[in-house]
Amino acid sequence: MLEYRYDTQLLIEGENLDEDKINEYFVENFKGDCLIAVGDEELIKIHYHTNEPWKVLEYCASLGEIYDIVIEDMERQSKGLKG
Repeated sequence: MLEYRYDTQLLIEGENLDEDKINEYFVENFKGDCLIAVGDEELIKIHYHTNEPWKVLEYCASLGEIYDIVIEDMERQSKGLKG
């Protein structure tokens, strides 16, 4: 059994985005692992393993437009099922 079930990935498009501040917010406010928050002031790619992907989506949507959203259930995948 995985500690964090959902592989959450998305893009944030906005203005004055700061990958360091986003990374810090994740660490301080969300439970999860495997965080990647990279990009520039207009586009950030997020990758994060969590049990609460809806919180990630809500926060990221507050920063700008979110798209290319993928949430995969890694527990189902580990059982050979579609995630």
